[in-house]
Formats: sequence, C-alpha cells, structure tokens
Amino acid sequence: MSIPESRHPLVKLAPDEAAMLERVRALVAERIGPDADRVAQQDVFAWDTFRLLCSEGIVATAFPRAYGGTEASMLLRVRIIEEVASVCSTAASLITGTDLSSRPIVAGASEELKRALLPDLASGARQSAFALTEPGAGSDVARLAAHYTAAPDGGWILNGQKKFITRANVADMFVVVARQADGPEGARGLSGFVVPRDTPGITVSAEVPKLGWYGVPIASIRFDQVRIPPDHLLGQAGEGMAVAQDTLLRARIGHAAIALGRAAGALQIAAQYANQRQVFGQPIGGHQGVQWMLAEMAAQIEAARCLVYSTAQRYDAGDADVAIHASIAKMHVTDLGMRIVVDCLQLLGGNGYLKAFPLERFLRDAKMNQIGEGSSEVHKNLIGRHVLRRAAALPQHPCLDMEPELWK
Repeated sequence: MSIPESRHPLVKLAPDEAAMLERVRALVAERIGPDADRVAQQDVFAWDTFRLLCSEGIVATAFPRAYGGTEASMLLRVRIIEEVASVCSTAASLITGTDLSSRPIVAGASEELKRALLPDLASGARQSAFALTEPGAGSDVARLAAHYTAAPDGGWILNGQKKFITRANVADMFVVVARQADGPEGARGLSGFVVPRDTPGITVSAEVPKLGWYGVPIASIRFDQVRIPPDHLLGQAGEGMAVAQDTLLRARIGHAAIALGRAAGALQIAAQYANQRQVFGQPIGGHQGVQWMLAEMAAQIEAARCLVYSTAQRYDAGDADVAIHASIAKMHVTDLGMRIVVDCLQLLGGNGYLKAFPLERFLRDAKMNQIGEGSSEVHKNLIGRHVLRRAAALPQHPCLDMEPELWK
C-alpha cells in the first residue's frame, strides 16, 4: 500500500535512483516476496537472499563509490527497505545490517584498511558483524565490560564477551567496541576495532534460537587474549562510540523503514482479504467497522511514512538534529507497526493465526523492531530529555503569562 515516489511530495529521486527502485519493486514481486515464506522456515543465514541483494547492487548502496559502492542517499535507502520489508523482514534486515556491520569501517578505518576491506564488503564477497552488546550491557554503553590492553610489541589484546550479534556465524570480521582496561569510564574509554574472524582466541557460539526474524541468526562471541594489529583501530583510541554513532543512527532509521514497510504490506494483505472474505452475505470490507479500521491504519501509515522520509532527508542534509528525529521515527514507527500488524491479523480472523498466512510471520518479526537498536523505552527517555532541554532554551511561551513563582 505504498505510494509511488513520483506521487509523494517528500520524495525527489534522480532518474538513476528511480530506476534502482523500480528494479527493487520487480525483485519484490518476482523473487523476494514469493520466496519469503521459505526463507522464514529455518533460522539459518539466508544465503540465497543475500547473494541476490548483492548481485542486484542493493548491498552496495551502503558504501562509498571510491570503494565499490554506489553511495545511495538515505532517502533512496529507506524507500528500498520499505519496499522489501513489505514482504520479507529477512531481506530488509540484510540491507540495514550492512549499515550496522560496515559503517564503522567507512567512518574510522585508515585509507589502507578501507581499500583492503570495503570493496569485498560492498560486493558481498566478505561480511562483517557489529559486536557491541554484551551480557550485562546493551544501550547502556557505560557498562560495557569487554576490554583491551596495549600489546608489548604494538597493537592490542582484547578480552570479553558479546551477545545478540547478528551475522556472527557467517562474518569474516567483527567490528568490536571495547573499553580500555583501567581507562576512563563512560563512552570516553571506548575504542573500536576490526578483528578478523580467524584470529586465535575467538570463539563463536552456536546460533541462538529466537522468536522471529529467521534468516539472520544471532550468536555470542568470546574473545580470549585476542591480538589486534595496530592498524585495525577505528579512528583514535577512545573514539569508539563517536565512530559508531553514524552506524547506530542509520540503523535506527533502517528499523523505522522496516516497520513502515511491514505495516504497509500488512494493510495490503488485510484489505485484499477484506475484499474477498464473505461474512453475513457480503465481503467483510463492506462492514463499516472494518472500513473504519482500514481507514485509521491507512492514515497512520501515511503519517509514519512522512516521518521516516523527512528523517532520511535530514540525514542526507546533515541536519544537526537528525539523531533525535531518528529516535522519534524509530520509536513511533516501530510501535505503530506492531499495532497495525496485530489489527491486520485480527481482520483475517482464524486464518491470520495460521502459518499458511503471512501475518503470523509479520507479527513475530514486528516485535524485534521495538527492541533492536535501542528499545522504544530507551528512545522515549532520549526524546523526553531532548524536549525538556529544548523547552528550557526557548523564550517563555507568549500565552503563559504568569510569574515563575506562581508555577510552584
């Protein structure tokens, strides 16, 4: 139920970008959509889907042209993700996962390391995984316990554990954020590294079973006295979170785009079902209650679409406030997406609860968007604090004509 970009006032794509989006639409209709149910049967890495995304140049959209990518705008990226997510969370998450796993290398690696790694990552010949979350720390990076020390002969020694790491079982390298042993607390003590998978001392667990998002398994990683070469530091020591900020920002916008696409896909399924399913002598879509449900969902999706597109435009423009808008989009659209999938499944009645219908899969996948890359509650805290700071910096509202002493 998406609106073609030529008809949406917030989307202005160049001819080559519009052509790419049309190719994606064809892939969704002919390859990704029809294969989505098969991909979701087992939680093993979806190699066929990944290779398709690579061969069609979709993975390359996340990388700079100088290293084999096409350097797509964020606006084009969210449109691609929205289209793909309307049928398959796995394919969409493989696209957004490229941002999460590779952008720290784009942002912080030396020129030599970029040239050694990025062309293969852009083509899909190699993969990386972003290792931030730990057993005792996720969004609260101040609690990260994985730590590094300087090696006597140069480089560093890494020790610690990571969990919930997507692509850990198939990655050729890990982007690891760790704390300097006996260094400063908080984000100032964190550094980022590229750690090749075949480095001695790395142990990757078996795939960890989960509720949904099959096709992109997660695993845990242990680092025991892992030697990191000197040139594998990303940025400067102590800049780990600064290097990762763009990664997290793009990933949050990506989550919002996935939730938007899935909600639009769910609404299309529900509306088409409502046109066909007969109840009390007429299609269920002929009943006012159903029409009102569809109307409310359509309005909410279009409002969410405007929020996601405007956030992407802020990112492309380098807007200083894009981070808080990414949090707003991530929180609002992922929560909305969950509600819409639930309501659409309700419209299908008993059929919606069956694995033979796609909304059962949509429902299991939707929950992850509310949790990954900062839960909705974490983003509410960020947004609430931002609103309070902004209010404190503004002149008093002209309608609030009273002395501060009277407010107490």
